[in-house]
Amino acid sequence: MPPEGGRARKEAPAVTEAEAGDLAHVPRPREQTRLVGHGAAQTAFTEALAAGRLHHAWLIGGPVGIGKATLAYRVARRLVADPRTLPAPDRLDLPEDHPAARQVAALSHPNLIALRRVQAPGAKTLPTRISVDAAREALALFATTAGGEGGWRVCIVDSAEDLNANSANALLKMIEEPPPRAIFLIVSHAPGRLLPTIRSRCRALTLRPLAEEQVRTVIEGFPAPFPRPDPAALARAAALCEGSVARAVALLDPATQGIEAEVSSLLAGLPDPDWRRVLKLGESLAARDAEPLLAAVLDAIQRHVAAEIDRRQGEGPARLLPLVEAAERIGAAAREAAIYNLDRRPLVLAAFETLAAAGR
Repeated sequence: MPPEGGRARKEAPAVTEAEAGDLAHVPRPREQTRLVGHGAAQTAFTEALAAGRLHHAWLIGGPVGIGKATLAYRVARRLVADPRTLPAPDRLDLPEDHPAARQVAALSHPNLIALRRVQAPGAKTLPTRISVDAAREALALFATTAGGEGGWRVCIVDSAEDLNANSANALLKMIEEPPPRAIFLIVSHAPGRLLPTIRSRCRALTLRPLAEEQVRTVIEGFPAPFPRPDPAALARAAALCEGSVARAVALLDPATQGIEAEVSSLLAGLPDPDWRRVLKLGESLAARDAEPLLAAVLDAIQRHVAAEIDRRQGEGPARLLPLVEAAERIGAAAREAAIYNLDRRPLVLAAFETLAAAGR
């Protein structure tokens, strides 16, 4: 039977195209039935649901890789499930073999829409933004379906930073006049940069970075084919990742480790590094799929600056100010490069030039 008041959607096979945020051999957020940490956030949802005061739009904010999308899909499974089949109506947990869990993992549930960057069939790369056409198509379908058997309609936006101006306005229009029994779960890595009109219509829920032990727990729980990490390497990654599982996974990757070693060697040569190697480093980061490696380079640079500031504490503010300003300029340039999809080679060269000038 089609959902009440809507039209039937055939159950689709699991989506296999590349998606933004994919990590090699790591289950996608919609495939993970376990969420480590964020107990207060889960309680906020269950209490609102139990009280019948579930806000129609939630802004789930926090750093990259801490479980925001995993929480969103966890909530979605609970909301789209037939209430008569829920093992614990006051909790978000669903068994892995529950029909709603399988359908959400496959993005085939008729009452779930996921608005995200996904590689189109036959395309070689991911789109850089969620287009307005994709947003309108998804939201139009979302508006025509309706929850059956007491279920909800859920739209997950992962992430809001991937919306362009027009697609953001399309989302705004929908949350200004939401369909009945509709919930929007908007994942954001930087809520402060979203349209104020979107923020004002959402209930904000801020997730904090995970503790080192929680990061290790998440990674140790990944199923095969994710390789079992060396305990010492995992401990180091958990200590350096600033509570982000995505960063910890990147730090465990041999390619990332090689890049980090090269960056450390170049930083050790400041203020006169081997500029040919700096240029070669920039070339290696030019490909679109090199985003994790670029993040590792920027992390290594920021750790270097922090260590230098600590080392020079006794030299006075005048000596420390150039380093602080250098870190700020490099961070701002990295954000601009990400927003406008700029060439990474000038970014890397400028970062080392800035550090070299600050060290003289």
